[in-house]
Amino acid sequence: MNTVIRFLRHLWADAGDVRRKLDSAALQRLEQLVTDSEARHSGEICLCVEAALPLSYLWRQFHQRLPVEEIVHQRALSQFGKLRVWDTEHNNGVLIYLQLTEHRIEIIADRGLAHRLAADTWQAAVVAMRPALQAGQLEQALASAVKAVGSALEVHFPLDPATPRDDLDELPNRPVVQ
Repeated sequence: MNTVIRFLRHLWADAGDVRRKLDSAALQRLEQLVTDSEARHSGEICLCVEAALPLSYLWRQFHQRLPVEEIVHQRALSQFGKLRVWDTEHNNGVLIYLQLTEHRIEIIADRGLAHRLAADTWQAAVVAMRPALQAGQLEQALASAVKAVGSALEVHFPLDPATPRDDLDELPNRPVVQ
């Protein structure tokens, strides 16, 4: 994509664009999906949907000639820290980051889960979501991501019914919209 067009698309995008594509009912359904998933494992899932990249990231992409995929990944890592996804008791938080303008999803898992999975685990999930994302079906793409992440957490961090849960909702279940 032309650099000038990319800059303009990001300049014009805002959280209102996300809310037009994911209304309050869709956000509530996604929140419930996260809540239901977290009832089956001890992990934490955080959804973040960002309309546009900050100008500093766009400038970095232009100045350093980095592929936009790398810039979106860097932004997802930054959001992972800002949203404190890394700060769960068992280091098993997972960020599902959707960059709306670039139509890209990133899944970032904390070290408690990341070291238990093959390096390409999330890539396969992201590829499976791409058709829904490209068709503008954001809720479906995010729901698919929550299901994929939840499945991995159920395998590696299953709930033990004999152990009382003291880690309930370390992260908000409601998607973060920016």
